[in-house]
Amino acid sequence: MSDESSSGLARVPRALRFCAVGVGLGVASMALLPVLLLLAALCLLGVGLFLLPAGLRVLARLADMARRETDRFTGRPTPEVPRAAGQRLAESLGDPVTWRDLRWLPTSMVAGTTLGVLGLGVAVTPLVALVATGFWWVFPEDEPMRMLAGQPVDSWGSAGLLGGTTLVLAVVLAVVVPVAAASLLGWINRVLLHPGERERLAARVDTLRATRSGAVSAHDAELRRIERDLHDGTQARLVSIAMHLGLAERRLGDDPQAVGELVAKARAGAEDAMVELREVLRQMYPPILSDRGLPGALASVASDCAVPTELSVGELGEVPDPVEAAVYFVVVEALTNAAKHSGASLVTVAVSRQGRSLRAEIRDDGAGGVVEGAGTGIVGMRRRVEALDGRLRIDSPLGGPTTVLVDCPCEW
Repeated sequence: MSDESSSGLARVPRALRFCAVGVGLGVASMALLPVLLLLAALCLLGVGLFLLPAGLRVLARLADMARRETDRFTGRPTPEVPRAAGQRLAESLGDPVTWRDLRWLPTSMVAGTTLGVLGLGVAVTPLVALVATGFWWVFPEDEPMRMLAGQPVDSWGSAGLLGGTTLVLAVVLAVVVPVAAASLLGWINRVLLHPGERERLAARVDTLRATRSGAVSAHDAELRRIERDLHDGTQARLVSIAMHLGLAERRLGDDPQAVGELVAKARAGAEDAMVELREVLRQMYPPILSDRGLPGALASVASDCAVPTELSVGELGEVPDPVEAAVYFVVVEALTNAAKHSGASLVTVAVSRQGRSLRAEIRDDGAGGVVEGAGTGIVGMRRRVEALDGRLRIDSPLGGPTTVLVDCPCEW
């Protein structure tokens, strides 16, 4: 079998799943549409002003599910456009996403249900043809079963010939029709639900504004941390060294033994100052990245992690230094969190090049339940990644596992 035919057959289960989702969303749309119309009418009495936002939130969940399933079936993810909070009716009705959802609702009710039932119904026709062929003898002789343009089936020979031909045609239809129905439904959903170019551009500008603001804030915070570390650590060490050397200079002529002790203390202080300074510089840009590259740096981090860590690094090609540093720090933070908080017994780290992006996936088998706002680590990771126009996603249900996925573009 050719690769092309294998690929076509592989789409059938996905198409059937998408058709089933279309039927489910279509039935849910049938139930929701009259409710929304009733709540809209109740707005004239004032009651609907408080109830309609809840109905629109239910609609938003259905529409978001349709978006996700459409992207999953078509394999063409689209940029997300944030929707309004929707706690008040004015906020919901002022959001273009809400109007797209309302436009999609009646179409889902008709097209989703019709195309979904069509795809699922045709998929079972081979089974129907097979069963019908085997029971031709149940029909009376004067009214035989008819197949293929009304041809009578009155013997096992005619059942085998006509039934086999019908079965072949039914299998062909069961392969072609569900994929065609699902593709048409996916196209309809994309047209109705996915944002237009202007809306995506506006959302992109808002995202860039937020990420750049976060990058500036993170940069300021990093500068303050470096200044504090240098002031409280390295600078204090250097002051102590200067004092010891000053005392040694005063006693150089009358107490050589004391001078030796003071110089020894100054030397020890200089060594401590260099250690602290290297630690500050390592947090700015780890030297190991320059010495060994990202694969070598990650191998060192994985080997030092308290939790057993499996590392997989593909062919990365040329990666900009800021992207290497961002992915490195995200992996370090994720491994630190897994060792401290998750109770995991195994962590897997996979880094690969996906087209023009560098992708890193860190997954642990711990307890999960990570809350982004609970600490500064995840917020710092997100700011670092988004400052490079990248994306960071965290999936951590209670009970685990926890997955951290990073995508950073390598070309700007």
